[in-house]
Amino acid sequence: MKRLFDLKPLLLAVMLGLAHLATGHGLGAGETRTLVVAGGCFWCVEADFEKVEGVQQAVSGYTGGHVANPTYKQVTGGRTGHYEAVRISFDPVVVSRETLLGLFLRSVDPTDAGGQFCDRGPSYRTAIFVSGDAEETLAIKVRDAAQAELGQRIVTPILPAGPFYEAEPYHQDYYKGKKLVLTRAGPKRQSVAYEFYRSGCGRDARVRELWGSAAPFASS
Repeated sequence: MKRLFDLKPLLLAVMLGLAHLATGHGLGAGETRTLVVAGGCFWCVEADFEKVEGVQQAVSGYTGGHVANPTYKQVTGGRTGHYEAVRISFDPVVVSRETLLGLFLRSVDPTDAGGQFCDRGPSYRTAIFVSGDAEETLAIKVRDAAQAELGQRIVTPILPAGPFYEAEPYHQDYYKGKKLVLTRAGPKRQSVAYEFYRSGCGRDARVRELWGSAAPFASS
């Protein structure tokens, strides 16, 4: 009988562990997945998605072009074919790819094929990058639902994922940097310069105009 009582804590622990697995918080928890999107200025996309619960990191970079290890100057010059993009690393137990795709489309102007807001040219176009049929099917589903909600044609393409090149270190977490930079209003900390740029570029105003209360990141 004593041995039976000794086994009870062990059996309880096993049962709790199985229940934990059944709710999706066991072996699958903590697995990192990635989503790469292009939404105009990568500072803004990075800043938006690092606020989302379940997103572990957002990294600014370049993808979709034909030049290896491009520089910012090369990409914005428009001759490399690259997009300014962001690689979003996330825990799918906390936030799904579908949710992130929906947030992305409602954080940009997906009706604009020539750039985003005040930033014009091929490097500032929007895009969703996918790996495999399942990701493509999901992206199409989310895009079509957003298009029906918006009532306008969404021109954001869904493209095969390719090499992603991280942008220069000074672009990472630009929105919260403390370094002094020169702006039209004089020297400002990076975080202040970022807000000045975002407001001046009209990003949030245009997103609110398009999506109204469905815009997830546009400040009031």
